[in-house]
Amino acid sequence: MNLPASHHTPNVGVIGLGAMGRPMARLLAQRHGAVTVTSSRDEEAVLRELRSELPEGSTPSSIHWADKTAQLAVSCDEILLMLPDLPQIIECLEAREGLLAGLEHREENAEPLLLLIGSTCSAPGVRKLAEDLNSRFGERIAVVDAPVSGGEDGAKQGSLSIMLGGSEELCERAAAALAPCGTPVRLGQLGSGQVAKACNQLVVSATIFALGEASVLAERSGLDLQAMWDLLGHGYASSRLLDSRKDRLVSGDDSPSGAIKYMVKDLHGANDIAKATGTNATLLPLLRQAVDEVVDAGLGDRDISVTKRFIAGR
Repeated sequence: MNLPASHHTPNVGVIGLGAMGRPMARLLAQRHGAVTVTSSRDEEAVLRELRSELPEGSTPSSIHWADKTAQLAVSCDEILLMLPDLPQIIECLEAREGLLAGLEHREENAEPLLLLIGSTCSAPGVRKLAEDLNSRFGERIAVVDAPVSGGEDGAKQGSLSIMLGGSEELCERAAAALAPCGTPVRLGQLGSGQVAKACNQLVVSATIFALGEASVLAERSGLDLQAMWDLLGHGYASSRLLDSRKDRLVSGDDSPSGAIKYMVKDLHGANDIAKATGTNATLLPLLRQAVDEVVDAGLGDRDISVTKRFIAGR
């Protein structure tokens, strides 16, 4: 469901300043007037990167630095976690100077600290984490899952699809916080965002393998690959993925961007959902096997368009 606009100005922190988190933090700073970040990397280098990407006329001071993760729990109301997976999220929470340590110093009358889990991870795992936090801290901290789709381009342009799972009240807060980054939509209770992301990754992985395989078939048959994809892009084979990866498939450039190795955990999460729902999937086992083969071949750090190279080399 689409959520109503909120007149509250979110006070957002971001942890996880990688290919997705960094442009999202920049957009949050632009639209909300401020964002607080922290990183294990050097403060000066991180802030220089973030501020250099701000458009002309923006205020560099709108990006604030926290020396310790715990500080974000004190100074922010919503914290976006763009970390690789649940183990890293738990470490971020439980570390000696982690978010939970900062929670102890949060003002008593402050609204609950809201964790926005932008990472792609297990839906049951997110629910278990939220249950554990609730049993220990009550309503002082809450969780919404908010995985995203759209890649680096979407993160830079603010056009991400943001899949929210949680209560209506919490998802309204999450939507207000994340609106600068794209389109946030509540899909159901906690964990629903991760289910949607698993469905998304099932389609993405199937599509990128089909595009890679089709590219090899066409190229080995003597077709002009650029002309073919330009033409098929106007028919039923068209997709956002073809639009974003067409040039890479034609040129063979699979230099690191959206690393295919992350599909391993994404499809594992989809497999968990298939088991939980009693779904005897057809494509999912084959895709899991194929991604495992790509990673075992030493290509896991390459862009997902590496499927063309992988299939050509089999």
